[in-house]
Amino acid sequence: MRNTVYGDSPEPGETDPLVSEEVVGNVSKLCVLPPGYRGPPRKGHLIFDANFESGNLGRVDYITELEYDIFIRPDTCNPRFRVWFYFTVENVKSDQRVIFNIVNFSKTKSLYREGMSPVVRSTSRPKWQRVPGKNVFYYKCPDHRKNYVMSFAFQFDREDDVYEFAYCFPYTNTRLSSWIAKQEERDIDYFYADVLCDTVQQRNLDIITITSPENIHPTKQKRVIFITARVHPGESPSSYVCEGLMEYLLENTPEAKALRDHIVFKFVPMLNPDGVALGNYRCSLMGFDLNRHWTDPSRWAHPTLEATKALLLEYNDNPSVDLDFYIDIHAHSTLMNGFMYGNVYDDNDRFERQAVFPKLLCNNAEDFSLAFTSFNKDAVKAGTGRRFLGSCLSPRSNCYTLEVSFYSFTNQNSQVIPYTVDGYIGLGRNVAKTFLNYYQLTPASSPPAAQPTPPVNKTKLRAHIRDEVLMVHRQRNNTSKTTLQTDSSRNPSDAIYKPAYEAQLSNSTTSLQSYIKQLRSKMARELTQKQVPSKEMMCTPNSTVRSQLTSSLLNTSSPLPVSPPQSLTSPRAPALRGLDDPLTDQNRRNQQLGSIPPAPASEYRKRGNGKLANYFLNPLQHDNSL
Repeated sequence: MRNTVYGDSPEPGETDPLVSEEVVGNVSKLCVLPPGYRGPPRKGHLIFDANFESGNLGRVDYITELEYDIFIRPDTCNPRFRVWFYFTVENVKSDQRVIFNIVNFSKTKSLYREGMSPVVRSTSRPKWQRVPGKNVFYYKCPDHRKNYVMSFAFQFDREDDVYEFAYCFPYTNTRLSSWIAKQEERDIDYFYADVLCDTVQQRNLDIITITSPENIHPTKQKRVIFITARVHPGESPSSYVCEGLMEYLLENTPEAKALRDHIVFKFVPMLNPDGVALGNYRCSLMGFDLNRHWTDPSRWAHPTLEATKALLLEYNDNPSVDLDFYIDIHAHSTLMNGFMYGNVYDDNDRFERQAVFPKLLCNNAEDFSLAFTSFNKDAVKAGTGRRFLGSCLSPRSNCYTLEVSFYSFTNQNSQVIPYTVDGYIGLGRNVAKTFLNYYQLTPASSPPAAQPTPPVNKTKLRAHIRDEVLMVHRQRNNTSKTTLQTDSSRNPSDAIYKPAYEAQLSNSTTSLQSYIKQLRSKMARELTQKQVPSKEMMCTPNSTVRSQLTSSLLNTSSPLPVSPPQSLTSPRAPALRGLDDPLTDQNRRNQQLGSIPPAPASEYRKRGNGKLANYFLNPLQHDNSL
């Protein structure tokens, strides 16, 4: 991959060996220059970058100065998944119009068919907005091995801005860490954060406890609700839902206090930190879909899953703990609304009891659909958290998968409302309110203090929380010790003085490195042979789509607001497919008055040797052979 900012470009007809390499890493400050151009880049020569947290952009091909083919980098060690993208574009010209074709999606079914669009923001306008749906097209392209292609037209309006484009609203490890640090600065006695374990890349797996101090004592009988999110790293809406739920519980309101007084809330808000940091869509660093390995997680391959499972099973076996709920939050790429998946049980009472919570949630959240909610025992889902824990936890535990759409929900008036960050957070808050209804809690049900509450010893309370984590580590070490095989030729002191998990890990180091090497070779081979077309391949949809895309490019304007971001008070931007762009009223009036005219045709003639540029000038002279 060419990572230099500028340099010589190959002459037309030549093959650039750097561009023809397989897509195995993110581009870093890649300036895409026209064929035959030599010298430093000028304004309008776009510079692409994805070398940052959660970034994903594997390759960019120059088609014309108006059009670029973009290739998603597959998940690490697993070329099957190519959905999430997140990259920046800089060095733009004011009012420059472009078409981006994302050409190697691995999914055929997509909400792009229903009007979904990418999200965008810039340095001067940091609030994410959706690209207007009327400028987005999703179609099957024969020139890209019949893959589905998503094309969208966009106009850059500020030369000094860096623009960010993403599949959906990103939520990174850094944001979660910042949120945890912000809560710890409040010095409240009902929020506790700890590290459950380390990931393969030595990142922290955070575990958060939200409850009143009186519930922390290990001998006190308690109800526990355990919530996880982001086992699939590309499903960023699940993190916003989880954040909204936690923020509601941390508020200084009678409702939040009633929940904290009666329930211990446990959160693992990011089950796959490595995948999130790497910009994967579904897999971990080593290419595993973690939500298919709950049955028998490996400590060296799925450490976050193994530690979370150990803690859940410890709660299940603890007589002083009633584990009432396990909820795993996801985002769905093909369905709208929020909805739940539950399990099918032979016990009718248990089956009927688990149907109560979705019904209550439907009453509290207009974006939650009871019609989309289903209960099943599909064999394909056997390794998921919901299915596995539903089969091994106590019958009193309710296990769900909470799904939320990447795109939108349908309200009571049958209107399609695109989700925003505030919308996802709102769903999380509604989940918390539903727990009030489920347990029939009211602010008055929280027992008043008969006398002033003595000062809380937070150090002691944190020690009790830490004991739970240490207990999980001891259980994991004991499990590793029982499975560690020591032959007669080995020194017995190795297993005595060396922790069992270190001995096992050292024995598996060679096999782990070999496994990763094999996966990388397989990924590179499959990408080269099947998934990456040659540089000369150009996205050429049928004439109808091309005509619509051309019209969108000529008439498009930046969807980002012209006014400062603090002036945006509406929680949802009206970015529905076919409606006006989500601009401020002043900018919309300017467009209607013609103060933002489309670029003249002469602008396209400067380098009008590409098929698309010619089509802009004479669209009626071209047919399906374009």
